[in-house]
Amino acid sequence: MLRNLLVLTTTCLLVTLTSSVWAQSGVFGSQHHQYRVVTVVEGLEIPWSMTFLPDGDMLVTERPGRLRIVRNGTLLPEAVAGVPAVHAEGQGGLFEVMTHPNFASNHLLYLTYAKPNDGGSTTRLIRAQWENDQLTNVEEIFEAASQGRGHYGGKLAFNEEGFLFLTVGDRQAPPTGNLEEHPAQDPSNHHGTTIRLHDDGRVPEDNPFVNKANARPEIWSYGHRNPQGLAIHPETGDIWTHEHGPQGGDELNRVQPGQNYGWPVIGYGVNYGSGLAIHNSTLLEGLQHSNHVWVPSIAASGMLIYTGQHFPDWQGNIFVGGLAGQQLARLTLTADNQEVEQEETLLQGLGRIRDIRQGPDDYIYIATEGRDGALTPIVRLEPAE
Repeated sequence: MLRNLLVLTTTCLLVTLTSSVWAQSGVFGSQHHQYRVVTVVEGLEIPWSMTFLPDGDMLVTERPGRLRIVRNGTLLPEAVAGVPAVHAEGQGGLFEVMTHPNFASNHLLYLTYAKPNDGGSTTRLIRAQWENDQLTNVEEIFEAASQGRGHYGGKLAFNEEGFLFLTVGDRQAPPTGNLEEHPAQDPSNHHGTTIRLHDDGRVPEDNPFVNKANARPEIWSYGHRNPQGLAIHPETGDIWTHEHGPQGGDELNRVQPGQNYGWPVIGYGVNYGSGLAIHNSTLLEGLQHSNHVWVPSIAASGMLIYTGQHFPDWQGNIFVGGLAGQQLARLTLTADNQEVEQEETLLQGLGRIRDIRQGPDDYIYIATEGRDGALTPIVRLEPAE
């Protein structure tokens, strides 16, 4: 294991150095492709998520609570009307935007955000009609039974069967003396979970905790910390998530129904500042071990499994952004698409990467986040060959 980590670290370092040389001419190098970084649109305040409409428009969420339209390469000046009030404090804000798989016929959009309630906030999912550049018929279809000051999760994905998956963070609930009693270890609430729903918010009858005592029927898996990446594998249909560890120990998981992913009982992180141990162990029977770990943390955010034609040697690779790491990680999987085989670091120093999407043009779009409200761009990767 240590040897593999050293090999990966050396590979990433070499690629980063190679990329710096290429970048002097505007071209970045990688193990398989040379590419350029092209600015798509500028002037966004903490862009959190992107989605693309059939007419060519791009919708972008800004964490302070605005949904914006990018049309013909231009950011329209007015925010979209109809977005509900957002708790835009600390880590709260407007998070994900996503179209329904049948958007072309039903014009349905989904948004997640921190909903203010009783002096606090929680993760909320709404569905709305997209009409004349605004939201109409807004309806709440899920609200998390959780409370805390951060770690909202809020990532969304549809699978091929039409089920809707949502992540909910552990809300920064503090560890207790008995880690097994942490809220993320208790499926009677939504702390630290992935959720599975029908497209209208109904609970599927075959969810793992349906008709289970003291468990929320919406839960698909639990024991997570702060899942900020969610993607469905196009070949296997597997649900992949990644989550922030504490100081060290970001995780990538292939999520299975009904399983417990261990936070805070197992993991690789330590307490901020002091460096003292948090977890009981890194492995324990009955708890799911991660498929990949970043130590030190990159503050993983956004995830894409690439399927496009512009970068054929990257097809099936998982791309993960880094906030603290300010990098793009490219992960290759084993032949059975079950485990991570290799990691390559791309774009180190580009800035805090919040979201990654494949556009309808098969380019890779990246939302960068500025600190303290600084305006930042969305860029895309284009092949340089």
